[in-house]
Amino acid sequence: MGTARQIDPQKKKRPRWKKATWMTLGIIVLLIVSAVIFVNAYTLRSLPETEGEASLAALEASVTVTRDDQGVPHIQAENELDVFRAQGYVQAQDRLFQMELARRQASGRLSEVVGEATVDQDRYFRTLGLRRAAEKSLAVYSDEANERLEAFAEGVNAFMENEPLPPEFAMMNIDPEPWTPLDSLTIGKYMAFDLGGHWERQAFNYYLLQNFSEEEAYELFPTYPEDAPTVLAEKDAVDIEKSFANVIIPNEFNGSNNWVVSGDRTASGSPMLADDPHLGMATPSIWYQMHLEAPGYNVSGVIFAGIPGIILGHNDNIAWGVTNVGPDVQQLYLEKRHPENPHQFLYEDEWEEAEVFTETIDVKDGDPVELEVVETRHGPVISDYAGESGKDTLLSLRWTALDATTELEAVLEMNRADDWESFEKGLEKFLVPTQNFVFASKDGTIAYKANGQVPIYNEPDDALLPMRGWESEDEWQGFVPFDELPRVVNPEEGFIATANNKITTEDYPYHISHNWAQPYRYARISQMLEGENELTPEQFQAMQMDVKNLQAEEFLPLLMERVDPMTSLEKETLARMEEWNREDDRALAQPLVFHRWMANIEDELYNVDLSREIQKFFEGSGQTTDELLRKGDESRWVQKAGGMETLVTDAFQATVKEVSEEYGEDPSDWAWGEAHAVEFTHPLSSIGFLDRFLNSGDPHPVSGSRVTVRAAGFNSEGLVNHGASWRFVIDMDNPTESYHVVGPGQSGHFRSDWYHDQLEDWVEGEYHLTSTDDVKGDVLTINP
Repeated sequence: MGTARQIDPQKKKRPRWKKATWMTLGIIVLLIVSAVIFVNAYTLRSLPETEGEASLAALEASVTVTRDDQGVPHIQAENELDVFRAQGYVQAQDRLFQMELARRQASGRLSEVVGEATVDQDRYFRTLGLRRAAEKSLAVYSDEANERLEAFAEGVNAFMENEPLPPEFAMMNIDPEPWTPLDSLTIGKYMAFDLGGHWERQAFNYYLLQNFSEEEAYELFPTYPEDAPTVLAEKDAVDIEKSFANVIIPNEFNGSNNWVVSGDRTASGSPMLADDPHLGMATPSIWYQMHLEAPGYNVSGVIFAGIPGIILGHNDNIAWGVTNVGPDVQQLYLEKRHPENPHQFLYEDEWEEAEVFTETIDVKDGDPVELEVVETRHGPVISDYAGESGKDTLLSLRWTALDATTELEAVLEMNRADDWESFEKGLEKFLVPTQNFVFASKDGTIAYKANGQVPIYNEPDDALLPMRGWESEDEWQGFVPFDELPRVVNPEEGFIATANNKITTEDYPYHISHNWAQPYRYARISQMLEGENELTPEQFQAMQMDVKNLQAEEFLPLLMERVDPMTSLEKETLARMEEWNREDDRALAQPLVFHRWMANIEDELYNVDLSREIQKFFEGSGQTTDELLRKGDESRWVQKAGGMETLVTDAFQATVKEVSEEYGEDPSDWAWGEAHAVEFTHPLSSIGFLDRFLNSGDPHPVSGSRVTVRAAGFNSEGLVNHGASWRFVIDMDNPTESYHVVGPGQSGHFRSDWYHDQLEDWVEGEYHLTSTDDVKGDVLTINP
């Protein structure tokens, strides 16, 4: 007989539910691990191939793409068309999702993939008609330019057809349509939109005259009008606030810095050039750095994703950079509509038929939205796209960018130019947006031109307000002749600089603009250049990172003279302000106090009488505020705020209260970087937990501000969202080498090593050297 099994009474049988629980947990863990493995593999499979071989059927011969250490593609081809085919393919590798969103945004088609949230935005861009304007432009392009646009599109489409799409397409359930030349030109029109043209300020001025006395209204005009303009009687007026409730307005701080110095003032004896255009900052960067090479074509620099060529940069003989001129190229027209026929408008005592377009906006998970767009002889009616405005009086927009224009033609000619004469010849075709071009040549020439279509007004003050659409005398009188645009070649000073500042003197015969940037960046650049010789690229880089605040230099003594501190904390804060070196350094407390103080002064001046909705049309409010402070108690708006001492003191007390509540009672703990930091936000990072993958982590404290050479504009949350996402310096002693930083990096793929690899460099002011000679790195051969 067997031995009886002894049962240990201390041992208890494991409950079945515990076995089940552990089994369930094991399955869950297995599923999670499997999902992580799948997602990891799925996202990695769409990383761009940078080594080995790829195929592009449209090629005439093999092309090599060498990626340097910063991910900059250097494309070498045996002919120009293959260069542009490969450029389209490579841009799609790194930036296809950005390109997709860009063409949808500019075309008014975001709602197809986003849903109802972007319907108003789509309505506005359909109304403006950027894509319609691109169609008109495409029709006037040369055969050569069309060939290059087609070649670029062939490259983009080859990638989409043969390679895995970036993961964002799956996240948003987008099946991209083939790329077309029209898509590239539409993105170009959007860049003209982003650089603005001041119709918003005309609308604001119109609102002021409707709601305030002439004296109060004119004081907020960007220029005090010599001949007092008038508006229609109240019964005919357009309600600005209601009519434009959901309008899309570009960032008013879109600007830039550039400068060029002659060889007489450099260590190398050759000209040097610097450029840092200021636009929105996000992930991926608005700029994409490339080098394109074929027989007779060798150019390096940056371009907007979705567009062929190089828009800013250099070749073997020349270099160039731009800033925004900001001319009055947009004009609002008051239109009298027929009381019985909404498609007829009065012109010279006769009723004219408007052009009518029916647009259908498809909406994800929603019903399509039908939109009727009406275009008068001046342009689209924009005042009632979101609802009713005046009963029979509306506002239309005349804008140079809605005409047929040929910027790509200009870019191709600029890329091939070898001296100032050939470069300026190419500029004849660069019509919008109007830009301040600075130029340097290996032959020693430095030059400048404010280039583009600038309308001629009968009187400069006409550009301050909407004009009468029914009177021929209110029409533009053509455009400033190309040969009469502002121009400088080899000045005696040995340097040229622009920073969106006023560029003309009183004797210039044409009106350019009423709206210029505050002068502080330009003045500081001039300070740093005047009297300096033996300049080096390293000094130019340091200048681009300069954070001296000349606005504070001017106004802080005035503010401190008028402020009346009450509490011990206010007195301590004021004492610290006296010690400030006027630099917007992220480690200092004083910039935080100064910028908050100036913002609160604006609030005290405007918030009582101007709603937040109407203030978004107050383009250039900072410059207006400066003028009011200079006038002091003579200003009606300062008087309404209680006079200078009350205005300055109330704003200061509000500032100290806000800052102490946010950062503590000890001013030694305050720092500008705590309220001024950069993140380079991805457009999809607000979805769920994607921010941890698509953004850079905690925001990085940043020096600078809107008024320093190191431009760093910020939103109401303190996030730096505007500035120089690309910085560029070149010494023409050796034009095969140039210095760059593209924040936050070259790639739009979050798994790429080049996704955020330049973010720290951007924050700290480090540059990388790009060579167009003897390039080393990973090599991809693209075969026919």
